[in-house]
Amino acid sequence: MIAKLNHLVLFSPVGYDKLRTKPNPSFIFFKVQCLRTSTLTNHPKVIVNESAQTPNFTPQFSRLAKNEAQHVLFDYLHCTRSFSSMDAEHISKNSPHFLQNLLSKVDTNNTDKQVARSLTKFLRFNPINEFEPFFESLGLSPSELSVLLPWHLMFLSDDHVMLGNFHVLCNYGIPRGKMGKMYKEAKEIFGYDYGILALKLQAYEKLGLSKPTVIKLISCCPSLLIGSVNCEFVKVLERLKELRFENDWIGGYLSGKSTYNWNRMLDTVIFLDKVGYSEEQMCYLFDTNPALLVEGSGKKVNVLFGRILKLGLKMNEIYSLFIQNPTILSVKCIKNLLRAVDFLLEIEMGTEYIASIISNHIQLLGSCTLKGPKTVCRDLKVGRDGLCQIIKEDPLKLFNLASKLKIKSSEQASSQDPSKHQEKTTFLLRLGYMENSNEMTKALKQFRGRGDQLQERFDCLVQAGLDCNTVTNIVKQAPMVLNQTKDVIEKKIDCLRNYLAYPLESVVAFPAYLCYDMERISQRFSMYVWLRERGAAKPTLSLSTLLACSDARFVRYFVDVHPEDPDMWEKIKNHSPSS
Repeated sequence: MIAKLNHLVLFSPVGYDKLRTKPNPSFIFFKVQCLRTSTLTNHPKVIVNESAQTPNFTPQFSRLAKNEAQHVLFDYLHCTRSFSSMDAEHISKNSPHFLQNLLSKVDTNNTDKQVARSLTKFLRFNPINEFEPFFESLGLSPSELSVLLPWHLMFLSDDHVMLGNFHVLCNYGIPRGKMGKMYKEAKEIFGYDYGILALKLQAYEKLGLSKPTVIKLISCCPSLLIGSVNCEFVKVLERLKELRFENDWIGGYLSGKSTYNWNRMLDTVIFLDKVGYSEEQMCYLFDTNPALLVEGSGKKVNVLFGRILKLGLKMNEIYSLFIQNPTILSVKCIKNLLRAVDFLLEIEMGTEYIASIISNHIQLLGSCTLKGPKTVCRDLKVGRDGLCQIIKEDPLKLFNLASKLKIKSSEQASSQDPSKHQEKTTFLLRLGYMENSNEMTKALKQFRGRGDQLQERFDCLVQAGLDCNTVTNIVKQAPMVLNQTKDVIEKKIDCLRNYLAYPLESVVAFPAYLCYDMERISQRFSMYVWLRERGAAKPTLSLSTLLACSDARFVRYFVDVHPEDPDMWEKIKNHSPSS
């Protein structure tokens, strides 16, 4: 059948060819036959880039060409395909792989306007599979598309049910960039009949959850929308209410990077109740250590309980340990305990000795972070057997010999000068830090130098032309700014103003600029200025765009965009002064 139709239609794959093992209609562009012959011959601006067909070839395109491709795709979706402007804009701006592939279909050696005309002409004769850029704009990677694209559809409007549910989620406030994860994990919710999805969302609001909490909850756990209201989640919510937590408390600690097991969370609460924790103790434990319940859905408690049980302690003994030391189940204490058990097992101590140490010193084990056995053995110049014997004879020596905290405290004590400490504290008080607060304690560790040195560096920024309050905000956002000498700060300000021709106020949006070393600043600014002079880069790119990206990304977007760029980049690196 296809052979008979070949004189009318040419099939040409448009994207992600290397991912599929058999033909997929959802990957097909329909190309009019005349475009393959005379049209391509007479109009070389609209030619298929053969090198792009090579699986290992990844063509590079200039930023301006990509911008033009975005505009063309927006016009195609909005004007030709009647997408709403919001949908068309989001898809065109958030489908870089699709745009890369689209650009490979035309000759990008022409000017930007010619590239735009070529793409427009290409799309006029080649309707695209709209699901590809749509799914990519929802946060799905190209490698995930092959199994999610519908086999029999090309136009989004053909799947009006999916599109309708997508808009219900959009209108409710679910971020579009998180819907790809939702589609992958709970595709069923995009197939509900009209009105059903909205009712399911309202059902969770009726549990007493605020709309922002429901949005975060559904974004992280889309499976909650499958079937009726999740009973296990409701039970977790009820137990938290009994502990006097607000309905929205749990929403503040959910993360889209984690998965949640509501049944295990419930088991954790039941376990603590069985151990003998009072409501007040549980409330304090979860309030000060929400990660204990939320991150891993209480898994850390189960792991610790299982490890101690394997050492030979009985159930009632473990229960007694937990109830006598309620804070031992904080996230940090559990981590320290598990590390201590691993430490003792690694030096081949018998389980009965380990069980004894845990029974008698569980509070100390939970409060101390231990070094590795190899480090301790090297410091003491003994073998593992020797270290094991020392700890058996006196278990408290484990904390004296292996605790990181002891070493850290002694270092701090030896390096602290009361007068210098007071000078630095006075400077930080002028910045607005509260005396004896946690913020002050943290700031004293972050800022290096005497109080007068910090003040000199602060004044340097003010004298350069920044408002005093502005400098205060900059310093609080990026404390490392004041950990540099006055000369280095002045050199960076001069480079920004006189070489890049940017106003000093540019650092307000990106204070971290003043923290980068001069070599990185000099090299990247030189490359950008060279491109800007040739019209190959926008005249006022943000400092974060130039400096915050990795070396590989910088080379990709600022070095490989011009034929002479690689040679110039090598010259700049060879002649760039080191900081």
